[in-house]
Amino acid sequence: MKSSPSSTRAFGLIPLLLTKFNREAKEFFFTMQEFFWFSLKAFLAIPKAKRYWRDVLDQAKICGADSLPIVLVSAISIGALLAIEVGNLLEDFGAKTMLGRSTSISVIRELGPLLMGLMLSARFGSRNGAELGAMQISEQIDALRAFGTDPIAKLVTPRLVAALIMFLPLTALSDFAGLHSAAYMAEHYHRLDPGIFWNSVYPRLAPKDFVVGFLKAPVFAIIITLVSSFNGFLAKGGTAGVGRSTIKGIVVSSGLVLIANFYVSKLVLENM
Repeated sequence: MKSSPSSTRAFGLIPLLLTKFNREAKEFFFTMQEFFWFSLKAFLAIPKAKRYWRDVLDQAKICGADSLPIVLVSAISIGALLAIEVGNLLEDFGAKTMLGRSTSISVIRELGPLLMGLMLSARFGSRNGAELGAMQISEQIDALRAFGTDPIAKLVTPRLVAALIMFLPLTALSDFAGLHSAAYMAEHYHRLDPGIFWNSVYPRLAPKDFVVGFLKAPVFAIIITLVSSFNGFLAKGGTAGVGRSTIKGIVVSSGLVLIANFYVSKLVLENM
């Protein structure tokens, strides 16, 4: 019995698909291996960061003071929206006095650090990818190696140290702005007395609420800095390659921030 031409073509595509899958799987694992060594070198170079303290200060200004407006705008917006929506829901059950408690847990545990991480992934991460990608394309990174300078210690570690320092206060400011915008909307939209709102916040916050929120800051700092910088170092193909590496860094770091946000919350809440 002869097979039809369509079935023959279908069977002929299987080896091609397997070859493509094998090639992409190998490329993925090789990339993960390179990223592991890249990250290890960046951490091992942290003691050398004092040699590049000016670079650390410059990067701290970029990821800290310069990023503050977008972090505050996002926190204020989500805090106000959360107060409106949660307040409407609680009002249906006659539990509007619990608005402060509900809002504070959401902001401190999840929304404050998560919004900060996503905003900085877009702003700080994109800057890292574009800047380092342009340096890679223009062979400035190769020039550093030629002069005996470790490019990871010079370019990546200062960014990592600055992010580890600045992400924590940015998270605190994001929480502060989100809570106060929620309190404002509770008073002026839901007509809830400010004393009732804040009295449902402070006595009920547990240490684990702050641990969950503030532990995410260094995790996000590591993810965003290393992923964006690594993709910048891999840039090739001219200016179009810089754009591709920058976009890839933003997408991957944002996705990893969302995944890390879930697992950090899960691990801390299960063990405290």
